[in-house]
Amino acid sequence: MSDWRIAPLTANRVTELAACHIASWREAYDTLVPAHILDGFDLERSAINWERRRAAGTHRLPVALAGDRLIGFAAGRDLPVPGRAPDRCPSTEAELEALYVRSAWHGTGIADALIEAAAPGSPCTLWVFADYPRAHAFYRRHGFTDTGNRRTDPFTLLPEQLWRREPG
Repeated sequence: MSDWRIAPLTANRVTELAACHIASWREAYDTLVPAHILDGFDLERSAINWERRRAAGTHRLPVALAGDRLIGFAAGRDLPVPGRAPDRCPSTEAELEALYVRSAWHGTGIADALIEAAAPGSPCTLWVFADYPRAHAFYRRHGFTDTGNRRTDPFTLLPEQLWRREPG
């Protein structure tokens, strides 16, 4: 399973990305997220939301392809650093909003490549489900640490933790 590549999301792959997103959620969170939430995904609505991000150009949206099949993706964007003057470098930090790889491809390095394509360098932040140790281990390996900030995910109502990768 080493025949894969990273490419930017194109309009003709948006629905495929939405389907990958839904399938990845079901694979990753089947014991964490209530079944009625996982069953409630709407492919068309998801595709519309991803197309909006792609068309706006506000997000880096790399996808992982195995042959012609989309097997993973990430979403990252730049955020202004609060209190930092625009003329000071860096005036932005990356936020990783999504990183999903189909379970058959876990451990192949695809997630590593996607995280760097979507959120290159540091600083970078992301929200992680508080009760998801597999993700915690992955992000620690990539230099992220728990900041102590907490919130409730508006979609699942599960607790989340803000993690951050510092410059280094």
